[in-house]
Amino acid sequence: MISKPHAAILCSPGMGHLIPVIELAKRLVNHHNVTVTIFAVQSNTSKAESELLKAAMSPKFCDIIELPLPEISGLLDPDAAIVTKLSVMMREIRPAFRSAILAKDSPRPTILIVDLFGTESLPIGDELGVPKYVYIACNAWFLALTIYVPILDKEVEGEYVDQTEPLRIPGCRLVQPEEVVDPMLNRADQQYLEYLRMGGEMPRSDGILLNIWKDLQPKTLDALKDESLLGGVLKVPVYPIGPLTRAVQSVGPTGLRDGDLFNWLDKQPSESVIFVSLGSGGTLSYEQMTEMAWGLELSQQRFIWVVRPPTSKCADAAFFTSGQGDDDPSSYLPEGFLTRTREIGLVVPIWAPQVDILSHPSIGGFFSHCGWNSTLESIINGVPMIVWPLYAEQRMNATLLSDELGVAVRSKVPPWKGVVEREEIKRMVRKIMVEEDGFAIRGKVNELKLSAVKALSQGGSSYNALSEVASKTT
Repeated sequence: MISKPHAAILCSPGMGHLIPVIELAKRLVNHHNVTVTIFAVQSNTSKAESELLKAAMSPKFCDIIELPLPEISGLLDPDAAIVTKLSVMMREIRPAFRSAILAKDSPRPTILIVDLFGTESLPIGDELGVPKYVYIACNAWFLALTIYVPILDKEVEGEYVDQTEPLRIPGCRLVQPEEVVDPMLNRADQQYLEYLRMGGEMPRSDGILLNIWKDLQPKTLDALKDESLLGGVLKVPVYPIGPLTRAVQSVGPTGLRDGDLFNWLDKQPSESVIFVSLGSGGTLSYEQMTEMAWGLELSQQRFIWVVRPPTSKCADAAFFTSGQGDDDPSSYLPEGFLTRTREIGLVVPIWAPQVDILSHPSIGGFFSHCGWNSTLESIINGVPMIVWPLYAEQRMNATLLSDELGVAVRSKVPPWKGVVEREEIKRMVRKIMVEEDGFAIRGKVNELKLSAVKALSQGGSSYNALSEVASKTT
């Protein structure tokens, strides 16, 4: 009897990393007859991650082995960037991962998959004598920049953000200096050196799995394949296997769908509500939060707004210092805002079931930080976006969505450069929700939704790409 192929997937901490890994595992198990073991590095900070792992095990579709968080405090500066922390963490986890994957009582994998932060574990695949892949849960333009950074490092003098000309990547859209990913903001920072290393390690894999589909970025995918462009840099095939996104769960971290929220949504007209959520790390200054509130109110459009306490405090700093204001939005939103908008909006502290909300027929727009998971969830539900990039690769995502794909609008002043004023927020909301331009954007995002569904269906481009990867494990 021939045993099933068995994929071992190494996942770094963070919801943004864990979600696409779990969805990849589901896809391999349910559609390609592959057994899967996820090796997840534990996080001490995220209750949501623990809840997500528990949900993934009900019903159980794969094995999850949690690797204990390594002690890295002595290896880092206290103010080290998140990319540096994750890189060091994943470097130090290698002995535990190797021991777990080679344990006598564990089934030997026939394929190894690591995420962006796990590239230093690729040699374990060589040790096992199995194909090894890097799963990039982002877009092709980000991948192109990542693999080309070692070349830019030699060509570009001075800081990238100080360049007067855009960065040129063969066969790809130009990268404006202000759009570079966070690790490229300061070349003296350790996170830049880690990012440089990751880009250089990609060609040591047997291929790159990418959470997009062929029709989303055909030109960039062609450049990654063309030996005279980026193919000669990457040297391994790219497999567009997405969009891999969460399905509607009808449950949240507490195990209960928010009845009041969905009862309210059920009463709203089709495509009449804008959903405002800036991700798990999306916090605003007090001044920006005030402008956001006024912009939503002035737009006169229905909204659901997931709020977090602002990063800079209002006059009553003692209230925030005591922690009392975290779950009471009235303490940091403009006076009277909740009363004035109670007929047209809901304010939800900290968390809301994003996938369930985006899939609701009353949702007509998504005001988003444009992290890639959120972006795909918006597209797959046919929801146009207002993009509000905050960190990581989100500045590139915003440009891709607004300027290239035409499925989003963005502010004239980027959020990272200064406060976006209420009239600008009002303009963006009304453009998406009620103006003629918004209907054109909605048409484009629905075209992408249809092409995404086709790509994932049996015989579609993404289905076939993952089938090809799965077939190499036998």
